[in-house]
Parts: sequence; structure tokens; C-alpha cells
Amino acid sequence: MAQGAGGQTYRVAIVGTGSIATRHGRACNEVDSTELWVICDISEDSLSSFGDEFGVARRYTSLKEMLEAEHIDIAVVSTWGPSHAETTTQLADSGKVKAILCEKPFALTATEAEGMATAAQRNGVLLAEGFKYRHHPMHLRAKELVDGGAIGDVRSIRSTLVTPPRVLRLKNKDGKLLPDRNWRWNRQKGGGSIYDVGCYCIHHARFILDAEPVRVFAVPERGVEVDDATYIVLDFADDHAAQISVGYTSWDSQYTEISGTGGMIRMDRAWSNEDKPVTLQLRASEGTENIDFEPRFQFSDQLQHLCDCLSLGIPHRISLDNSIRQARVIDAVFESLETGRAIEMQTA
Repeated sequence: MAQGAGGQTYRVAIVGTGSIATRHGRACNEVDSTELWVICDISEDSLSSFGDEFGVARRYTSLKEMLEAEHIDIAVVSTWGPSHAETTTQLADSGKVKAILCEKPFALTATEAEGMATAAQRNGVLLAEGFKYRHHPMHLRAKELVDGGAIGDVRSIRSTLVTPPRVLRLKNKDGKLLPDRNWRWNRQKGGGSIYDVGCYCIHHARFILDAEPVRVFAVPERGVEVDDATYIVLDFADDHAAQISVGYTSWDSQYTEISGTGGMIRMDRAWSNEDKPVTLQLRASEGTENIDFEPRFQFSDQLQHLCDCLSLGIPHRISLDNSIRQARVIDAVFESLETGRAIEMQTA
């Protein structure tokens, strides 16, 4: 059993063993202070496949039975979005976990997010939203540059996260993405471009500006059941704005540009860049500087930060209040899609 620098080893439970869980499983193997201890999923086939791949003998199809039988420290919730609130609340109320890492989107509504936060707080559990990019050195450096005035006052942020379907048979004869082929296009499983990929760009704009939008407007490209693509404008106070394009219907694109009165920061592979070198480009009147970053596995950085919060008592980079406010913005995006108008945000 591996141990961290402080001698503490945290037992990790992964709840939900679908594709994203394999990234969390790898992170458990890479972070010295964690051990992948137990897994839980309603699918016995998924449990078997995942458990065999990662050598996990403790396997449960019932979360209740797992919590009754096992002693764990960290729970990773990597189920579909509609079950995040119930699963996280059950974990927090169990008295069996110290920390919970819940995959994005944290919740489907702000009301759900508030309930999850309340459950964590009343049980003294560290609960954090799983935005892997927030732990990548490139994004941490970008925030330092912005806060340090490297590009002057930020005026606008432009970002994309477009991941097109790789196989044309995923579409029907009308070119629509098929809900039964992938959870991302299935309403009951919490799919859609906003929940899956738009949340990244929304979160990033709020992170960089350290502010909340006062107005939200969105235009959908509607699919069979969900928003296959969405175009979003976040209007912040003092003439700041974020322009966001996300979805599955156009060419692959994952860039962000942060434009200020004295320069610009551009990152071309901003989000899904596991094990790949990336570059932050800083453009200013003095010229252009490329800042290179070695390949990272962001899920390991994310898990390491959670362990540091537990062992050192430091606050998590993504607070519960931040996650609740994020959910409120996403609520407003959906309201704008339904009404066709800009949504005024409450400032309180």
C-alpha cells in the first residue's frame, strides 16, 4: 500500500464505473497517498470489467451495502448527472467518508446543488466539483497572468469545446445524434452540450473574471432529445462578456482566448489534453511569448489536490458556493433556451 509524504493513505471508492471512471482509477494508481479500495455500480458487467482492469476485488451493486460494509475516506461520484444529488447526499449522510469528488456537472439544478452542499456541511464532509482543468498548471498560470495585469483589464473571453461524433452511423437519416447510441444525447441520462461540455466554458469564464454574469443568453441547435450544440453569451458587469460555442455538430475545437486592454492569452488545447504538451500564448505590445507545459494527467492533479485539502486543511480550489453559483448560471442558460430571451441574474 503506497503512502504519501505525510504517511497517510486514503481509501478511495469509485461510484459509477463507466468510461470516465477509468480516468479516476488511473489517478488513484498514480497518486501516492491513495488506494482504489472499492467500486460500486448498478451494472455487474461494468463492475466486472472495471474491477478486473484495475484489480479491485471489493465490488458492490448497492451503494447502501457498500457503505454498510466498507470503511473509506474518499468517494468519487462518476455516475450520470441525474443521480449526482441523490448519490452525493447518501454518501455524505453515511458518516463513512471524509471527502467526495463529484464529477461535473455537479448537479442538474441549483436547487439540487444547494441540497448537496447542505448535506456535506451538516456532516463535516469535504465536497468538491470535478473540473479537472482547474488543476492544470497552464490554467493556474493563466489566472496568475490575468490577476497580475499581464494583459491589462480583461474585456472578453471567447471559448469553444466542440467534440464531433467520430462515426457517422451515430446519426439518423436527418443528421440527428441518436439518444440510444451515447448518453450525451440522452435526456434521461443527463446528456446535452450544456451539461457535458458547456459547463467547462461557463466555469472558466467565471473563474478568470472572478465574477458572476448579470445576464445570460443562449441559442440551441436542438437534437432528438437534447441540445446537440449551444451558443452562449454571458454578460458580466462593467462591459465584460464571454462568448461560448459548445457541442457535437461541428469541427473539433477546444480553444480559449482571454482578451484585455493590454494583450491577450490564447490556449488552443484548453480542456481535453491528457498526456499531451500544451502551450499558453501571451500576446502583448512587447511581443509574443509562448509558455510551454509538459504533459499532465489532470485527473491525478485533481485527486492530489483533494488529498492535500484533507491532509493540510487547506480550502479546495472549487468551493461549494462556487458550484451552487455555477448551477444557477446553467439554470439560466436553459431558461434562455426555453424562452428565447436574455435572462437577468439575481445579484444576491
